[in-house]
Amino acid sequence: MLLMLNGAHAAPFSKTTERSKQKAAAEAERASLQQKLSALKKDIGKTESAKDDAADTLAESEQAISDANRSLRDLAQEQGDTNTKLQQLAVEHDKLAATVAQQKQQLAKLLREQYVAGNEDRIKLLLSGDNPNRINRDLQMMSYVSQAQARLLDSLRANLKAVEVNQAEAQNAKDELQEIAAEEMEQKAKLEQEKGRRAALLASLSKKLVAQRKEAGNVERDEQRLTGLVDKLGKLIQEQAIAAAAEKKRQELAAARARAEAEARAKAEADARALAKAKAAAEADRQRLAKANAAKSGTIKPPPSKPDAIDADEPKVAQRPPEPVKPPPREEEPARPAAKPADIALAPAVPSGAPFASLKGQLRAPVSGKLAAKFGTKRGDGPSWKGVFIRTGEGAEIRSIAGGKVIFSDWLRGFGNMIIVDHGGQYWSIYGNCESLLKRVGDVVKPGDSIASAGNSGGNEESGLYFELRHQGTAFDPAGWVKF
Repeated sequence: MLLMLNGAHAAPFSKTTERSKQKAAAEAERASLQQKLSALKKDIGKTESAKDDAADTLAESEQAISDANRSLRDLAQEQGDTNTKLQQLAVEHDKLAATVAQQKQQLAKLLREQYVAGNEDRIKLLLSGDNPNRINRDLQMMSYVSQAQARLLDSLRANLKAVEVNQAEAQNAKDELQEIAAEEMEQKAKLEQEKGRRAALLASLSKKLVAQRKEAGNVERDEQRLTGLVDKLGKLIQEQAIAAAAEKKRQELAAARARAEAEARAKAEADARALAKAKAAAEADRQRLAKANAAKSGTIKPPPSKPDAIDADEPKVAQRPPEPVKPPPREEEPARPAAKPADIALAPAVPSGAPFASLKGQLRAPVSGKLAAKFGTKRGDGPSWKGVFIRTGEGAEIRSIAGGKVIFSDWLRGFGNMIIVDHGGQYWSIYGNCESLLKRVGDVVKPGDSIASAGNSGGNEESGLYFELRHQGTAFDPAGWVKF
């Protein structure tokens, strides 16, 4: 009796699923990359004199809120994908069940007919004394029927196996859904806890935060910190690009060497076959000539023991084929370990579509809201704005202005939760003061992809988005590029 999909018992969500294994591998890779970025941030902060910035007190809580919101978004996406997969498996199961039921009916009918006819049909035909042609035709027909029965049995076994695989995949999908549901509950509880904690911290630090934000020295240090991050990220990306190019070259050389060795082996085998064939032909010619000479002299001489012992009057065999070609020796190269994905995660990806420079004046605003501060205007007594500030509601969706790769997604003093996207051609877009960062370092994004949600992290008084555009590390006015 086949188990129906809806009747399958759900396994406890503690069971290890494919999702758990893939998630563990991805987390290990991200942790390796995050170590590099954490070291980079620590190096930037070494020279700072401000040790008691009130925004730093919010850092842990704001990062936790960002992580929880990102996890909830990822889990919702996973849940939708898993539900879709479960529906597809259910449809596939119904089709397989119907096919199996039909094949079982066919097999039962064949077995019943065979039982009624008896098992001595072939013997009866042979002993019937009927026309031999008719007996042969009937035996042939019985053979066809037997082959059809065998094919039906093979098909039934394959379909029953497919049903088992389908049920296993469906059960795994249900287990994954249970895992997701449990993680969602955990992340929601964590989110509410961190939001309450941040609200309490903001209430106690509000006056200090406002005062520090107005200090010109703090603003300058914030900008220097961001510039230092951009410079160091640029160097790290350049190093990873070199590593990526070296890894690509290593793979190409390995592939070329493998092809050359395969071609050399194939040529050597072909030459060996040609040589063996030529030797066989020469031996056949030698034996034929020896028989002809023996026939002329009236006596049959035994063939010489060695192929080369041919009579002087026999024609010479054609020139010997060349010896098999040996594979070319490998060029000695210094051993180079293969680069891990985390070692080249920041290497620039080739963005799909037009180059970023050609999109000038066509880019859409990253978030809907009011332009509260423009590039180049004075920030009170401090330096001029290096970007723009778009005032918008907390949680508003922030979208990538163009395709590219996320090269930074973390909390930075003065800018809170911040994300940086590399669009190729050394063009970067920077999104600061976010409530949540929805993309991780190394993620490839398309134009219009949601990458963050707006907020007031980093001690900002207003909810909104701080947005910059940079080329070769230098900030420039986004007004001529983006339609605000």
